[in-house]
Amino acid sequence: MDLTDLDRHGAARLPALLSPDQCAAIIALWDDPAAFRKEVVMARHGYGSGRYRYFAYPLPAPVAALRETLYPALAAVANRWAAMLGTGDIYPARHADFLARCALSGQDKPTPLLLRYEAGDWNALHQDVYGPHIFPLQAAILLSQPDRDFTGGAFLLTEQRPRMQSRPEVVPLSQGDAVIFPVRDRPVIGGRGVHKVQMRHGVSRLLSGVRHMLGLIFHDAA
Repeated sequence: MDLTDLDRHGAARLPALLSPDQCAAIIALWDDPAAFRKEVVMARHGYGSGRYRYFAYPLPAPVAALRETLYPALAAVANRWAAMLGTGDIYPARHADFLARCALSGQDKPTPLLLRYEAGDWNALHQDVYGPHIFPLQAAILLSQPDRDFTGGAFLLTEQRPRMQSRPEVVPLSQGDAVIFPVRDRPVIGGRGVHKVQMRHGVSRLLSGVRHMLGLIFHDAA
């Protein structure tokens, strides 16, 4: 798993993490009410336009497997970043141990989600923070095929640098690709040493079709 672009650009793309059949199987979960604990209509909350649904525990097998498989490599990056920033945070090697830490603080609601955008929908720039315990990296996997299933709907990142204007980044994705990116902030080495930059992510307006995306957040919600 090549995560070097996380330090260079604030995001790392993992090509073809899922096959088209695996993507289709996760999209099909949208029509299974038992798979989810909650639906959010973005326009009602000022989040943009579109819908997303939080999965319920126990997570569907492919979603649980992705979360568990990706976590160890991301934990290594998270611990390195924490050391650079001097936060004192230590992230365990096993995801189950981190979730147990979340649960002790009342964060026990699953956060993986399935997002659905139709023509005209978009997602405002935001950060996925659900409580005091935050795992600093997350993943998003594009389940639909650009230009065949939808047009528009680019994945966006912004980086807010100290005393400078924000830097935008568009991450091009194909069906099955994942993007790894910071939940809230990341360390950057500058002329005066290491400093923290704030990150936000969102989705530009969908021009046509339907776009599905799987979001994997590694901390649970309160």
